[in-house]
Amino acid sequence: MAIILGDNQYGKAESHLVRVVRDGPRHEIRDLTVTTALRGPFEAAYLEGDQSAVLPTDTQKNTAFAFAKSHGVQSVEGFGLDLARHFVDDVDPVVSARIEIEEHAWARAVVDGAEHDHTWLRTGPEVRTAAVTVDAAAPGGVREHVVAGVKELVLLKSTGSEFAGFLTDEFTTLPETHDRVMATALDAKWRVSGDAAADASFDWDALHASVTAIMVREFATLQSLALQQTLWHMGRAAMEAHPDIAEVRLKAPNKHHFAYDLERFGLENDNEVFWAADRPYGLIEATLHRDDALPAGDAWRASAGLA
Repeated sequence: MAIILGDNQYGKAESHLVRVVRDGPRHEIRDLTVTTALRGPFEAAYLEGDQSAVLPTDTQKNTAFAFAKSHGVQSVEGFGLDLARHFVDDVDPVVSARIEIEEHAWARAVVDGAEHDHTWLRTGPEVRTAAVTVDAAAPGGVREHVVAGVKELVLLKSTGSEFAGFLTDEFTTLPETHDRVMATALDAKWRVSGDAAADASFDWDALHASVTAIMVREFATLQSLALQQTLWHMGRAAMEAHPDIAEVRLKAPNKHHFAYDLERFGLENDNEVFWAADRPYGLIEATLHRDDALPAGDAWRASAGLA
């Protein structure tokens, strides 16, 4: 029986990079956590300790900072594509590169009613994400994939949500409800492949803003019979609005809010006071894809798991 080395990759995880544009009195800022991972014929490094084909992870980190200066950061997806293309096209023997990025958003401080030119306040907790894969020998000829997204998008609505008619057995204690609080911290990712991913003029910022707004709209306006139904409507609406999206993956913890028992104190609680339970929680996941979508290849093969 032989033991063989399977899938492998190596890179630099979670480099915290801040790019400030200072070409005028009004500055701009992009705050990124960048992870790089390289794939290729690196078996000798694992099996024999031979580093002759290994581009150091420190070099990968330096490349990210240098590209932030030389290429700029117009969007996290575009920046990831610049890095991944460089590693695949310019560095032997790299045959595939994965770049994962989280963007930490800042909003301009308002001073005396006006936005300040060079002071910001951190926003959140939602974090914009991007995961770029460039593969020189991609199956199906799809060389570039971008998985854009957002995580920890915290949403809550105080009505418009139901949960009833569910399966019960001898251990079921949950009562049915036709009026409940629904809350989640959404993790949403959408895959763009092929021509759109390769288009230098593609507006990634506009796509991100649109998809996020659509998902918030669906969450808010749907009379939800289950969180599963809400996820379906969110993903479908985003894909209907944007034909370039081949696939959407959604993960939503159900942040339970239970009406607190105030009757023992002689008080009525008409869905006004809640105990917000942090755990355990329901975890609802869904994947939507077009039936004619291009192959995903390694688009979902993660590195540090940032995006």
